[in-house]
Amino acid sequence: MKPEVEVIQAFGGECFCVSLDNDALRRALESEIGQSGLFDLVQQRCPYLFATRPVLMAPAHIARMVEVVAAVESVVAIPAYRAAVLAASPAIAGHDPGGVRSVFFAYDFHVTEGGFGLIEINTNAGGAMLNAVLARAQRACCSGMAKWVPTLARVNALEDSFVAMFRREWSLSGRERPLGAIAIVDEAPEAQYLYPEFLLFQQLFQRHGLQAVIADPSQLRLHEGTLRYGDLAIDLVYNRLTDFYLDAPANAGLRDAYLSGAVVLTPHPQAHALYADKRNLALLSDPDRLRALGVPQATRAVLLAGTPHTEIVTADNAERLWQGRRRLFFKPAAGFGSRAAYRGDKLTKRVWQEIVAGGYVAQALVMPGERIIPDEDPPRPLKFDLRVYAYEGKVQWVAARLYQGQTTNFRTPGGGFAPVYEGPVAALDGSGQF
Repeated sequence: MKPEVEVIQAFGGECFCVSLDNDALRRALESEIGQSGLFDLVQQRCPYLFATRPVLMAPAHIARMVEVVAAVESVVAIPAYRAAVLAASPAIAGHDPGGVRSVFFAYDFHVTEGGFGLIEINTNAGGAMLNAVLARAQRACCSGMAKWVPTLARVNALEDSFVAMFRREWSLSGRERPLGAIAIVDEAPEAQYLYPEFLLFQQLFQRHGLQAVIADPSQLRLHEGTLRYGDLAIDLVYNRLTDFYLDAPANAGLRDAYLSGAVVLTPHPQAHALYADKRNLALLSDPDRLRALGVPQATRAVLLAGTPHTEIVTADNAERLWQGRRRLFFKPAAGFGSRAAYRGDKLTKRVWQEIVAGGYVAQALVMPGERIIPDEDPPRPLKFDLRVYAYEGKVQWVAARLYQGQTTNFRTPGGGFAPVYEGPVAALDGSGQF
């Protein structure tokens, strides 16, 4: 038997020797790319942020996700698509962001041997720096498994690419002078679940010679054409807000700075409208609308095979959708973080009335993959989805999120972000493991 086959069989059985190394995680968080006390902060604030085991996928599945990402990008570039989507979006989405593309798109998929589907697209996705940390903290206990663990050079290159992406956003905005100061902005950032990631980004920017602050939007003020945090002039805002169209009064200063061109905002409202509004999934899964937009047949085939059929819930289709609810998943069009999202077979009449009241889409149910944790008694299955981080249509990294329950939650022991490794097609059973 070939050594590789022996390793594969061990991976699927009792060996399981690629895992999270807590000592390496501490080093990464506290000395390599983070700061003192960050490991303890993660353990206290979000102890189930990092899964203990990886997920393994066939290269064909990874390639198919990459193909879907490219197909979506090609459709979003069509003027007729953009016009149709922006016409149904808040006015701020029509504001020209000046060439800025937006950072950290995330295409979320469910993939199993018998099912595949783009579940949603996010334009201010969290977790990219956390996955860089996770890549630094993987351990292989035998030489045969070492090839699965990312090299330090690869992880360093990933982090460098993140900084290059922000510099690219600055350049796309038409600014000629070098990027100087970045504000990482969210509502009450220190109270956010992913606050440790804000600290990691701050450290990353500073290591690359950029000033970086973490701020609540209320701490920013527009003064004489410049957005300021105290006395610091802010060039670019890394936007982690879930107020996607900057409607809240606390975001008025940031909104004015964005609309006046006083700051580069990334991600921005137009990107959310064009990609992340879940009503767009109804268009991307509709053969007639895709054909009417002039989408080439090959691209239509990719999207229709890879995007679960989605409908906007209305009074006219409500009864039909209720009757077929067990095969559907319902989510708010402007939702995020799986909030107020429901599997149809779990719906109550009370919740259904809220859904019918408006603002929801119904998506054909694609079951998530499962990852068995065999070193427990009894072995425990965890569900997983796959998150593809992309910028300008190019995939940067693929990660998994392990969980129990209806949706990802970062509340599951043994769950959280997990690395994704590719293996030979013949060695995989489609369930995220060898």
